[in-house]
Parts: sequence; structure tokens; C-alpha cells
Amino acid sequence: MNKQNDKELIYQLEGRPSFKTAFPLGLQHILAMFTGNLAPILIIAGICGLEPADKTVMLSSAMVVSGVTTLFQLYPLKLGKSYRIGANLPIVMGTSFAFVSVAAIVATQVAPSMGLTDPRDIYALVLGCSLVGGLVEVFMGFFYKKLANLFSPIVVGTTLIAIGLNLLSAGARYFNGGSAAAANLAAYNEDPAKYQFSGVFGSMKNVGMALFVFVLVLLLQKYGKGIVKNSALLFGLAIGYVVSIALGMVNFAPITAAKVVSVPLPFYFGLKFSIAGILNFALFYVISGLETIGNTGGITIAAFDREPTSEETAGAILADAGGSMLAAVFNALPNTAFGQNAGIISMTRIVNKWCVAVGAIFLALCGLVPKLAALFQTIPDAVLGGAIISVFAMITLNGIKMIAKAGFSERNVTIIGITLSFGIGLTSMSLAVETFPAFIQPLLEAIAPLTSAPAAVCCIVSICASLCFPMSKEDKEMAKAAMQDA
Repeated sequence: MNKQNDKELIYQLEGRPSFKTAFPLGLQHILAMFTGNLAPILIIAGICGLEPADKTVMLSSAMVVSGVTTLFQLYPLKLGKSYRIGANLPIVMGTSFAFVSVAAIVATQVAPSMGLTDPRDIYALVLGCSLVGGLVEVFMGFFYKKLANLFSPIVVGTTLIAIGLNLLSAGARYFNGGSAAAANLAAYNEDPAKYQFSGVFGSMKNVGMALFVFVLVLLLQKYGKGIVKNSALLFGLAIGYVVSIALGMVNFAPITAAKVVSVPLPFYFGLKFSIAGILNFALFYVISGLETIGNTGGITIAAFDREPTSEETAGAILADAGGSMLAAVFNALPNTAFGQNAGIISMTRIVNKWCVAVGAIFLALCGLVPKLAALFQTIPDAVLGGAIISVFAMITLNGIKMIAKAGFSERNVTIIGITLSFGIGLTSMSLAVETFPAFIQPLLEAIAPLTSAPAAVCCIVSICASLCFPMSKEDKEMAKAAMQDA
């Protein structure tokens, strides 16, 4: 009788199937998002130049925060009679790849302009700007109904294209060996012990390893079944990791140094702030909120054959914002709703919140085991690059797909052309500040870091262009369909 009840409950939102039924279903969600949840942390840690011990803290924190934020989406926290933090839907949260781009800009451009050179101070600036920038998404959550028209599929799609294109360069660096590899053969020959595990940037070993993982992930995605297909990135990384061990590319020292059990502490790196950095993060929080709106609609349409209610959507955005700000406090990057998990729900129709909650609790408990986080950071950059470069490409393709579903009407084509011209074309050229009048130079210098973020500029230009060219009735209908399929 219990088996029969479990079979029925897993297709219902409420109710508690037995642990033996819930755990594998919840674990499936965790496996599908595990790599995507932690890879952005490793990329930013590498850009900032943080030590292995610091990376372990960041990875552990990311697992705990993602688990906790997912629980808020499943079991919302009420805010009076009208609002709540959480959608009361099976939404899985994880570290957003989209924020890698803006975090890199803050770390490599804003931080040096402030005279910050210590890696921990640089990352503290990333966290501080992320924390304050998250207030924009809080605002979106409370007023999203009135703001929805500003964020059409054209706005979201062009911004996703810019994000994906910008991230591809980071993926390419990892593909060739990452920042840990020697810049060239001369540097390697000067100190071979320093690059014992990472080798030379662009070497046959690094590129060959990355290609192996890349092809393997593609094969698993195409021919895999069930959990293997849904977790192709994880399986590709695992197999690539085993091969890299055999090739002598893995340094196990971080695992040895990590503690067995530890509770992530808030403000481990501290917080630092910058107006330019906050503005950059604020714009990316808008995109994160739109991703969450799309995934919320995708889940309700696929699983319940209906659009999400206003309370569900607002709650999802507020949980996204709250979880991202919590992540900044606990040393991690912002969260977002993971599309691959919405895909699992669409495919299986298993919507039971308790099943997802069991997986979320397991993820949070994993974050309390630093040796597990340390294990993940021992993955060679080339192995990671082979897996994530396809993810970055998919971000761009998702933007193209969203634009295509919105339609290529004369209005939409005009907006896309204007957006990409200014957002990607002009931002590739540095501002000639010295040629402008003296009274405007301070303003140009202040916004210079913002103009170096193509995605941020694309978002602003696309919104402005959309306001200048109002939607026709046909455009509105196609835009609505595009957001539902996001």
C-alpha cells in the first residue's frame, strides 16, 4: 500500500513519499546541478587569485546556500498577507553562471581602480557589490507586475547572447589550462615544480584533456538515458578527472589540508563596496530575476498545465534575491533558478516538493564537509574547461532561441540591431575620455567599468529601444509565448 501511495505522491506537489523513494529522486536533481553550482566559484576564485583554503570555504558555502535557498522556494516564508519569500514550487536554486562575467569585471577592472591588490580584498569587493546589487531584484519581486513590460524576450534574449559571448573567453582559457598553467614553455622551464600539475598553457596535454571531456559530455547528452543524460556534465567531469589522475594532472594537497567537518562562517572575506561594481551587479540581478520568472513558468506549464500565479512568481523572485544576498554574506556568488532542473521536472512530471527538499538537504549537508569541496577544486582547469565551454555556448543559444520565439518583426529586428551595435560593438572600443569636455569627464570615468560589461549595456540599450518602439498586438502575443518557453 505504501508503494502505491509513493507512486501517487511523487506526482503531487504536497505530501511526503518515503525516504527510499524521495532520496534517489532528490539526488537526481542535485547531480544535474552539482557541477553548474560549483564551477562559477572556481572560475572567480582563479581570477581573484585566491588560495586553495579560501576556495574550499567558497565551495562549501555555495553548497549550503543553494540547499537553503531551494528549501525557501519549496516552503516559503510569509511576509504579511500579500508577499512571501519562495514560490511554493519545486524550483532548484544554484550558483548562477551569468554572474561570472560581472564578477570578473569587478575583480579585474573595478578592484584595481580602487588600489586593491590582495586576492581576499578583491573577492570582498565582489561580495559587497553583489550584496547591495541584490536589492534591485528585491524591488523586482515586490513590483514585478508593473515592471514586466520593461523586460521583454528581446531584452532578455540579447542580454543572454552578450553574457554567453563574454563568458566564452573564460571557457577558452580554462580549455587551454587556465590561470594555473605556465604562460609559455619558457616560464615552465624556469620553474617546472610550480607547474607540475597544470603544465603549459595551450599544451597538447591540456587541450587534449579538454577536448576529451568536451566530446564525452556531448556523447552523454546525445546518447545517455535518464540520470546519465541529465547529469552529463557531472559524469563527463568524473571520467575526465579519473583520466587526469592517471596522467599526473591532479594535486591532492587541498584535500589533505581540508577539515572533515566545518560550518561556513559569514563574512569570512569581509565586504567592500564600489558604486560602479554595484551598478554592474544590479543589472545582472535583473537578468537573474528574468531567468527565475522563465523557469517558474516552465515548471507550472509543464507540470500543472497552467501559468504561474502572481504570488508564485513574486515569491520565486524574492527567494532568488534573498538567497543571492545570503550567498554574499556566506562567501558565495549569487543564486538563480536552474533551468536543467526545470527540464527534469518537465520530462518526468515528478513535482513533489518533499523529493526535491530531500535533495536540497543532502546538498546543504555536503557543504558541511570541506573535504568534499576540496575534492572538487582539485579538478584540473582543462577538465573543467572541457565541460563548461559548452554551458557558456548554451547561454548564447538560449538567448538566440528566445529571440527567435519572440519573432523577427520589423520592430524586433530594429531593437536587436540597435542593442547589439551599442552593447557589443561600441563596448569593444575604450572610451576616449580625454576628447570630451572637462565637465563630463568625471561622469565618463565613473561609468567606464559599466561600459566594459557588454551584457549590462545590452540590457540598458535594449530596454530604452523597446520603450521607443512599442509592441504591436502580435508582438505581445509572441513575447508571451517566448517567456513561457524560456
